[in-house]
Amino acid sequence: MIGLVLAAGAGRRLRPYTDTLPKALVPVVGPEGGSEEGGAEAKTVLDLTLANFAEVGLTEAAVVVGYRKEAVYERKEALEAKYGVKLRLIDNDKAEEWNNAYSLWCAREVFKEGVLLANGDTVHPPSVERTLLAARGEGKKIVLALDAEKKLDEEEMKVVAGDSGVRRITKLMDPDEAVGEYIGLTLIEPEAAEELADALKATFEKDPQLYYEDGYQELVDRGFRIDTAPIGDVAWVEIDNHDDLAKGREIACRY
Repeated sequence: MIGLVLAAGAGRRLRPYTDTLPKALVPVVGPEGGSEEGGAEAKTVLDLTLANFAEVGLTEAAVVVGYRKEAVYERKEALEAKYGVKLRLIDNDKAEEWNNAYSLWCAREVFKEGVLLANGDTVHPPSVERTLLAARGEGKKIVLALDAEKKLDEEEMKVVAGDSGVRRITKLMDPDEAVGEYIGLTLIEPEAAEELADALKATFEKDPQLYYEDGYQELVDRGFRIDTAPIGDVAWVEIDNHDDLAKGREIACRY
């Protein structure tokens, strides 16, 4: 089992930070983050995620890069040394043109090793990774981290699930129909690798602007079971804009 981070996105709503950095490298803690004493080293969402991986015992991770990828390449050795996690960087050649169904498909070869996937814009504690790892077994092949506590709105990636697993995953549903929000972390077992890669390919070939969660829906529609693991009352945030960034900075200093 290795870590996997999707860090190819541009994050245009976070300018001016993302004029020169991918969203995953926007400072969250430390300088510009406002959560540490002056002179402290900045930490980004990528830093926090790699620290979480290390906390749960992962020693290797793949990172899908695209927009401003040179910034990740420049920090690769320092990140490896700091967190004790060996990194593989995977280039997404369409990061500024296509959505993240293609970005996740770019990492299809590492699916075969089993991965803990984390979106490169989700600030969360390591308890989420622990929850996913604890959910392994009993034939489960893909497990989504689910926030079943949050009051849902229109923008959230909503999930309908029951005893037979996930039935729907989309932003385009009535919040009252959903059991919770997918928070951007997934456990993917090696047994799911081939079918997931094929579903993602079908998804971006249908429409390059679709999300990888649409690939999950494609799998469900094919009869593949996807499970969920509720994360409990956990503070987390997906950073899309400056308001989210402020919330992420407040959350990150708690752990």
